[in-house]
Amino acid sequence: MSAFPFEISATDGAARTGVLKTPRGDIRTPAFMPVGTAATVKALTVDQVRETGADIILGNTYHLMLRPTAERVKRLGGLHRFMRWDKPILTDSGGFQVMSLSNISKVKEEAVTFASHIDGSKHVLSPERSIEIQADLLGSDIVMQLDECVSWPAEEDRARKAMELSARWGARSKAAFGTRDTQVLFGIQQGSTFEHLRRESSERLIDTGFDGYAIGGLAVGEGHAAMCEVLDYAPGMLPADRPRYLMGVGKPIDIVEAVARGVDMFDCVLPTRSGRHGQAWTWSGSINLKNARFAEDESPLDPDIPVPASSAYSKAYLHHLVKADEILGQVLLSWHNIAFFQTLTAALRAAIAEGRLDQFRKDFAARQRVAGQG
Repeated sequence: MSAFPFEISATDGAARTGVLKTPRGDIRTPAFMPVGTAATVKALTVDQVRETGADIILGNTYHLMLRPTAERVKRLGGLHRFMRWDKPILTDSGGFQVMSLSNISKVKEEAVTFASHIDGSKHVLSPERSIEIQADLLGSDIVMQLDECVSWPAEEDRARKAMELSARWGARSKAAFGTRDTQVLFGIQQGSTFEHLRRESSERLIDTGFDGYAIGGLAVGEGHAAMCEVLDYAPGMLPADRPRYLMGVGKPIDIVEAVARGVDMFDCVLPTRSGRHGQAWTWSGSINLKNARFAEDESPLDPDIPVPASSAYSKAYLHHLVKADEILGQVLLSWHNIAFFQTLTAALRAAIAEGRLDQFRKDFAARQRVAGQG
């Protein structure tokens, strides 16, 4: 039995809404986790993040192990105390960043050896070391197994080898993690866009036994339609009584369609990255505040979202900040975007509970296609 009970309160088709109960607070699902890569959700204080309604954030093992180092975070009281966030934290394993950011010298059965993107120093990341960093040094609540994520498109043989290595690393991660009362471990399904590989991956993960299950290897360039094709079958291969986490996703339309297919948890850098580049997400799609049409627009981004960035500042003012390259513009747009994503998942929870998700999906897709997106 998992240390974190997962209670599903309602279903609507494949979609579910419920609560993952943790010692540091409940995580309402579907849930969006703001990404706090280097012990910070970029441009925001933890109080601003909390005000958006976020129940959980994500920290990044790769970045934290390099700077300031996981050992230093441990000496300073763990990641929660270090960044002053008292709610749950999920940490990724570091594997994706090792594969995508680093000058990899060697991927072997035992571990990945890589060069830091910061100073070129050599490091080794094994399943056991990843667990040590996440669970023992950073002190995260939800720990991820180390896996190998292949780029897209992937040949079937390459996808199979990565899936099989991930399965073996998952078993080693589980052995290193053991059983804990205040932390849980998630396994990661791999297999690229090959249904039979994802089925085999799921079977091997279930045989090992995890507290939750992630769907990895998507949002790596395959596009929305291909992602949805995989999600037509991938979530259903995983245990229905445990959380399902789609890693690195994504755009609002991606989240809505994934929820409809049975996914419970999401993370993505998109809200803050967009905010730093003058883009705001709304119910009618994304808008670019650099556009001259907002220069005298006195309306707020969303009067119904109760954070100042959304409801108290005019688009004209935000346009000015962005055009003047003022830091406050990046702060306010990042804050609004995180709040919008939390508002979206809250609306999804309500739609599922009330049995109207299908209509919500149709209305949302129609609104996202509204003319005038910038």
